[in-house]
Amino acid sequence: MAKLTPMMQQYMDIKNKNKDSILFFRLGDFYEMFFDDALLASRELEIALTGRECGQEEKAPMCGVPYHSADSYISKLVKKGYNVAICEQVEDPSQAKGIVKRDVVRIITPGTITDVKVLDEKDNNYLCCVYMNENGCGISYVDISTGDLFTTDLIDNMSSASNLLIDELAKIGPTEIIANEFFYKKKDLVNEIEKRFNIVIKKYEDWAFDTEFARDKIKNQLSVISLDGFGLKNRNFAVSSTGALIEYLNETQKTTLDHINNISTYRISNFMVIDINTRRNLELTETMRDKSKRGSLLWVLDKTSTAMGGRLLKKWIQEPLLKLQTITNRLESVETLVNNIFLMDEIKELLKKVYDIERLMGRIAYGNCNARDLIALKGSISIIPELKALLSDPDYPSLNKLANEMDTLEDVHDLIEDSILEDPPLAVKEGGIIKTDYNEDLKALREGATKGKEWLSNLQSTERKRTGIKSLKVGFNKVFGYYLEVTKSNMSLVPDDYIRKQTLANSERYITPELKEMESKILGSEEKMTALEYSIFLEIRNKIKSEIKRIQKTSKIISTIDVLNSLAEVAYKNNYIKPTMKEEGTIDIIGGRHPVVEKMLNDELFVPNDTHLDDNKNRISIITGPNMAGKSTYMRQVALITLMSQIGSFVPAEEANIGIVDKIFTRVGASDNLAHGQSTFMVEMSEVANILNNGTKNSLIILDEIGRGTSTYDGLSIAWSVVEYISEKSKIGAKTLFATHYHELTELEGKIDGVINYKIHVQEKGKDIIFLRKIKRGGADKSYGIEVARLAGVPNPVIDRAKEILAELEKRDINKSEILQECSITKEDELNSKVITPNAYKPDQNEEIKEIDNSEKIEEKSSEFQLDMFNVKEKQVLDKLKNIDMMNVTPLDAINILYELVNKSRDI
Repeated sequence: MAKLTPMMQQYMDIKNKNKDSILFFRLGDFYEMFFDDALLASRELEIALTGRECGQEEKAPMCGVPYHSADSYISKLVKKGYNVAICEQVEDPSQAKGIVKRDVVRIITPGTITDVKVLDEKDNNYLCCVYMNENGCGISYVDISTGDLFTTDLIDNMSSASNLLIDELAKIGPTEIIANEFFYKKKDLVNEIEKRFNIVIKKYEDWAFDTEFARDKIKNQLSVISLDGFGLKNRNFAVSSTGALIEYLNETQKTTLDHINNISTYRISNFMVIDINTRRNLELTETMRDKSKRGSLLWVLDKTSTAMGGRLLKKWIQEPLLKLQTITNRLESVETLVNNIFLMDEIKELLKKVYDIERLMGRIAYGNCNARDLIALKGSISIIPELKALLSDPDYPSLNKLANEMDTLEDVHDLIEDSILEDPPLAVKEGGIIKTDYNEDLKALREGATKGKEWLSNLQSTERKRTGIKSLKVGFNKVFGYYLEVTKSNMSLVPDDYIRKQTLANSERYITPELKEMESKILGSEEKMTALEYSIFLEIRNKIKSEIKRIQKTSKIISTIDVLNSLAEVAYKNNYIKPTMKEEGTIDIIGGRHPVVEKMLNDELFVPNDTHLDDNKNRISIITGPNMAGKSTYMRQVALITLMSQIGSFVPAEEANIGIVDKIFTRVGASDNLAHGQSTFMVEMSEVANILNNGTKNSLIILDEIGRGTSTYDGLSIAWSVVEYISEKSKIGAKTLFATHYHELTELEGKIDGVINYKIHVQEKGKDIIFLRKIKRGGADKSYGIEVARLAGVPNPVIDRAKEILAELEKRDINKSEILQECSITKEDELNSKVITPNAYKPDQNEEIKEIDNSEKIEEKSSEFQLDMFNVKEKQVLDKLKNIDMMNVTPLDAINILYELVNKSRDI
């Protein structure tokens, strides 16, 4: 095989070290790709595929993109799940001996994108690292565009840790996950995560997760000698995942990441637990149907003025608080702003001038910022003194703490103000970015260049007079430099000291020794100025970089102010009220409304409803009523009002007293998971199992139509049993809203402590029904399913036939209910009886209760009961015969009885 050319050999050597990435190989003004990478990239990017001589018989497949517009192409590949390795020249071509050296300077992966044109400005882009062994799990995640780094650990049994991991990933929403081999080998869990989150999990080197290695890695990144101050003492799972994450960043980014200088260590118990199903059902940050922001709680609450504030608000919604004092502090700040609308408006106007400081600092730390970024930073900092003054007013004590912690950063502002021109170009290596008076050497060079250009402008008039050529011009291009241009009609007037440089169709271009000397001075000065300006820019950038912690701290405060102001604006415009918070106890809501539904209504008014749940007599509300009447909306609004209270937001109600809940669980609607081979009912039961296994007395549980995915009696039995289990304080005892079409569950009021019946009020007008959307005490006696079907447009023949079938079924059900009533047994009866037969048989009052040890008697009794259940009319005939008093019946009575029995027997 023939040898590759030196350049192609260099390409192959670098490619072999980066086999998992598409190699963007810099050649001049293009990034080129060759061989398999070219075939792949040309297809994915829809760009032309060509070829290049490579020393082989056949040309190497090749495609390329311009380096100045490469970001959009790179982002397109990364969004499709590919890694892109950026290969640049790493030595000055003028100093190179042979082929210029090249190497990979950065590997871009889905979790390490920093291009602001691609990233959602109000959403984080998290890279996540998972470390797991048989004893627990560590999770760390970072947004390298902002420098935010978080970590936690899940120390529990393997099954529980896996479920908690999925719930935590649902909150984080990572775009890339790396993991150790132990976790990667758990194929069922890995497959579930990849399918649920549409993400590929990559196995990372196990040595990077070694605890001691990881600990040293973190210390180096944070420039500290101990991690105890970061809450990582005795938290080895979190240490291992964080250390491996930092190693992965060093390996792929190949630069210092000074903006990642802190770790937020937390426990999942620090925040309200919201599992993956509840996040989806409550539509906190996106809708279930199309994953859009519109229609979510975030959509309602987000009136933030900055990208930083938007990201922080989303995090607040995803992590409701459990500490009463912190919640109260937020509510008091929102209250201050609501009560001072002019202050709220002033803050909003100021914040509109603030750029994304967090991501600006990320670019500064990366070294890929430009002069316009620094001007944006200066503009953002310029509003801080006025903002600080507003918040420092003694009339606003709840905001004073934020003002006191705010650094005005005047030194950073003044540095940029003194050095950078107001409207600099995008490029930082072409000059025109530094103010003349900032540097004496630059000033001297500019003065020299200015004098030279003045000499040139005078040269044209001088030479016209000397030569008599009135059309003579002085020009410049990058190939020939400065020249004197003479038209061919004036060739006879050209002086002897003109030296021909270039011939054109209608003119000739000349130089003179004097012009060449001046050109050297001018161009030399410009080249020196450009180099000097770039050097000065780097110095300024590094000075700002050294203040990165101060700037980040202030940006966090600005973000917090933005979120509080947004919550205040939403509260003011939507007539929300401040909830009264307490450690635990009741959820008392008067005139509660669904925050999203009321915003989505056009001309309709939202019907408010009251809610009362406590830890005693009102623990569980059984809610009955027809479909479309508003049961699900009502239950969701209770959950959302509770959640909003715990993020520190005002709520849509007339009054709200909220006892802090540790967890919110919801089971709403019907769905299946065909990819995992799970039916609708299996999904429903899995979600119910999660709730029953993890709910506590301080939880809020929302259950909608439990048991509807199976047969009537199976479903009713499950629903009944679930209510009993939740109601028992020794098991859960949680505050619960339970919507159902099983009207039989209304019988639980009075039988189970803490169960109260409610219904959705419906008004009937002839064949029509009117949904009044109002919750009232009591249970509904029908579901109005056929009426709803008619409203939905089901054809009339189907509706009429359904009514006939319903009448017949209800007739049978009346008879069945009579026997069920006769044979039902309450919990109190269970406790007082010595025996309970499998079919819950209850003996007559006069029958003596005896302990039964013979299983045959139990089976016999069971058979009797089943026979009665399925032969109702036959039993009625037999009962009638048994009850005839033969000694006192008259002949006429006997004839009437016989006639009745004959007619009944014909229907059997």
